[in-house]
Amino acid sequence: MKLKITLNSKTYSIDTENPLDISIPLQFNAPHPVFWGAPQASASTYAVGELIGDTNRGGSSNVEEYRFIPHCHGTHTECIGHISYERISIHNILKDAFIPSTVISVRPQLALELEDRYLPSKEQQDWMISQQALIEILQGANPDFLTGLIIRTLPNDESKKSRDYNEQPPPFLSLEGIEYIVSLGVKHLLVDVPSVDRTHDQGYLSVHRKFWNVALGEYNIEPSQCSLKTISEMVYVSDEIEDGPYLLNLQIPAFVTDAAPSRPLLYKFV
Repeated sequence: MKLKITLNSKTYSIDTENPLDISIPLQFNAPHPVFWGAPQASASTYAVGELIGDTNRGGSSNVEEYRFIPHCHGTHTECIGHISYERISIHNILKDAFIPSTVISVRPQLALELEDRYLPSKEQQDWMISQQALIEILQGANPDFLTGLIIRTLPNDESKKSRDYNEQPPPFLSLEGIEYIVSLGVKHLLVDVPSVDRTHDQGYLSVHRKFWNVALGEYNIEPSQCSLKTISEMVYVSDEIEDGPYLLNLQIPAFVTDAAPSRPLLYKFV
């Protein structure tokens, strides 16, 4: 099936039968990415009374209990509820069904070699995505396709699907980098790292806060007036997917939580 959309009086077509999945499928009891030192996600048979939820153990059906942390185990989408006293949920925040988006590839740089800032102070082992790197890539981008921005970091290898990020600290965005992204009008930011902020940042979450326009140290956020922007982390954009414009369908389950596992699908324009 082909679908036509109109953006600023221009008509585009997409082929809905061939989406490009940029999520990392969460395989329970199999290799998957882990962040913040969390234990591995797991699945176990649910058994109670005469019910044995495993057909291999004589049960009539498979019924499993899953244990995982959306922020720590694979692709997830989060909202401003991540940093608020009020339990604001991604279920209520994410309204956009189809999101005109752009995929870019960026090579992080040693933070101490950049003029870009970060809070807390940059450290020797830090790698950052700088404002200048983003400007060089995005200055000619079509603004019609910047409601969503998908950042693929280089080098890009499949180990991102199963990394223990406690052992391999990931790069993160500089303050100037996120300010530039905000200035472009991006509402949905997707990255292939487990956090837009440094793993151990003393709790500042300074990049998250700039994206959601929340002051440092502020947690009192009014749900009826809060930002509707989302951040998706730990996506995986394979090398076969070219940089450029796409239509994004950001799928989440109906979890009333600040973050939920997600399945971002990209559709090419034909």
